[in-house]
Amino acid sequence: MHRRNFLRFGAALGGAALTLSGARAGAASAAKSGAAAAGTLELGGTFRVNRLGFGAMRLTGTGIWGEPKDPAEARRILRRAVELGVEFIDTADSYGPAISERLIAEALSPYPRGLVIATKGGITRGGPDQWARDGRPEHLRVACEASLKRLRLDTIDLYQLHAIDPTVPFEDSLGELVLLQKEGKIRLIGVSNFDLAQLEAGRRIAQIVSVQNRYNVVDRSSQGVLDYCTTHRIAFVPWSPLAQSARDATAEKEAGKTMAAIAAARGVSVPQVALAWSLAQSPWMLPIPGTSSMKHMEENVAAGALRLTPEELRSLG
Repeated sequence: MHRRNFLRFGAALGGAALTLSGARAGAASAAKSGAAAAGTLELGGTFRVNRLGFGAMRLTGTGIWGEPKDPAEARRILRRAVELGVEFIDTADSYGPAISERLIAEALSPYPRGLVIATKGGITRGGPDQWARDGRPEHLRVACEASLKRLRLDTIDLYQLHAIDPTVPFEDSLGELVLLQKEGKIRLIGVSNFDLAQLEAGRRIAQIVSVQNRYNVVDRSSQGVLDYCTTHRIAFVPWSPLAQSARDATAEKEAGKTMAAIAAARGVSVPQVALAWSLAQSPWMLPIPGTSSMKHMEENVAAGALRLTPEELRSLG
């Protein structure tokens, strides 16, 4: 086992009784800063991480394609995120493609103890903003091994099936991840873009420790999945947590106005309010806001210390 992973695994076993501290963060969090202020959760009883991560998708070029305009700045953002207490970085082989993973390794390898790198496989790219699913077992195996090389790892901490390929039984896709896990190439298995029925079926095939679905203050279509994850102590990793896409802007204008009013009254940004709302929804919530701006990244991480009042939460529904 890679020395870094051996040390981290041993430390996690030694602290196995600390299954969840996010729900008890309370006043203690107010004295913390950065990502640590959000509290912690455990992934699969193995890794304990701060409950505010970083999504590395937007460190690539336009359309999540090609090199970023300033690769050196992208690497600085990654290093600064870790300095601010981020312990969970999410990426995928399709971001770039391959570029996000490579930047993470260039910036952070050899990885500091306690940092969890999560990546995904199962989506291929034909060009900017083009996404195609490929859940064939043979593709997932090649994709995983390529990610290992780019990330400079012997074992990937968390490997996620990026999406179900409708042309491939997802039991076959997940089954291949189980084989890769048994071979020591991945430690933990996660899924992405799964509905509740698929998640329940998937758990009969693999020990799923995380679910990454779209979820934010104006898009709660995965509420049932979040509730299930909370009950079963599965990390829920919301993508698009800031509710800033065009899809979100047209979904619910009233929520946007309410967030803006709360932000103005508190002297914070609207994205910080969106993240604070997300963190308040479940102790198993692990937001991964992504950005290519140092300023925005630092603001996002600072949201870990923001606590919305019961009245503010009720106003957002």
